[in-house]
Order: sequence, then C-alpha cells, then structure tokens
Amino acid sequence: MIDPPSSRAGRRRPGTGATEDDTPDARTRILNAAEELFAGGGYDATATAEIAKCAGVPKGLVFHYFPRKIDVLVTLVRERTGIEEMGDGPLDAVPGDPAGTLARLARRVPLRASPAMRRILFREADTHGSVRDRLRHLNAEIIRRASFALELTLPGSRGDAARLEAAAATFAAVLLYQENLCTLTGHHIDPDMVADLIARALT
Repeated sequence: MIDPPSSRAGRRRPGTGATEDDTPDARTRILNAAEELFAGGGYDATATAEIAKCAGVPKGLVFHYFPRKIDVLVTLVRERTGIEEMGDGPLDAVPGDPAGTLARLARRVPLRASPAMRRILFREADTHGSVRDRLRHLNAEIIRRASFALELTLPGSRGDAARLEAAAATFAAVLLYQENLCTLTGHHIDPDMVADLIARALT
C-alpha cells in the first residue's frame, strides 16, 4: 500500500539525514534507470524487470506509469532531449568568413541531452520512429542554421540556393555522424577542417 502524501511528507529515511521528499519520485527513478540501461545495453536488450530493479520499484509500478516498454523510450526522448530552435535571434556569422562561421556552428550543435541520451538517440534511431523523428528534426535545424549562415557569409550567393542547400546538408550529415561516432568510439572530427573543406568547395 502506498502512503498518502500527507503521511510521507518530511519522513526521515533510516540511516540518513535526508527526508523521503529529497529522493526522486517513482516515475523519475524509473526514467533514470531506463536512461542508464538503454544507454548501456540498448532498448531491446533491457527487460522491464531490469528497469524496475534498477529503479527500486515493483515491476507493476513501471506498468502503471508506462503501459508498454516503448512508452518509456518515447517519454525519455520527449522529456530528456531538446532541440534549440534558431528563431529570430542573431547568428554569429561573419561576412566573408564562411569557414569560421561554420566552425562556430559545429561547436554548438543545437541538441540538449545528456551523454546517455545522445547514445540512446543514435543507437535506437534505426528501429524506433519517435527517436528517428527527433534526429530528423535535429538534422533539419542544423541545415537551416548552416544555410542561413552561408547566405550571410558569402555575398552574392543567394542566387545559388541549390549549392548552399547541398553544402548545408553535407555539414549537417558530418555533424550528426560525428555525434554518432563520438558516442561509439570517442573519436572527434576536427570541426575547423570540415568547415574549411565546405567553404573551399563553395568558393
């Protein structure tokens, strides 16, 4: 039986100086456990019972919050990854310096997610639609930023939309590959070199 909130509030946990109110709620513990397990062994290799055990909750409580295991993954992607929209804010673009501008963009991939969530995104994108959609959104945002930056940095280039779009798409593909590669191997691609190659191809 679960205690009503009034009886739980402020109660001390044995052996600690903290109250139960200081611990994450059951739903948060379940998501924390799932994030750790999915990032480590993958979604398909993780049983719901493992999530419950890692979270320290009964298996039935997992199903109370998430009727299907896929609902846990969908919730993690929805709540623990975010993509920063460019909006109408200023872009750090310097006219005549497409390479430098792209290099600065490369260091600010507009993805807000923990290292574990980044691993989950790139690992599960092939088989889960919600994850794939989030990466498509990220790809589109990077292309949008890069296209706009190239228009600003290359005077007279606005009439060559096809080449700018191809360059921006290439830039986004390299950045996303770099994210994926880094999560798997720890290897980093030099963003300055990538930016310079793309800028040279355009000029």
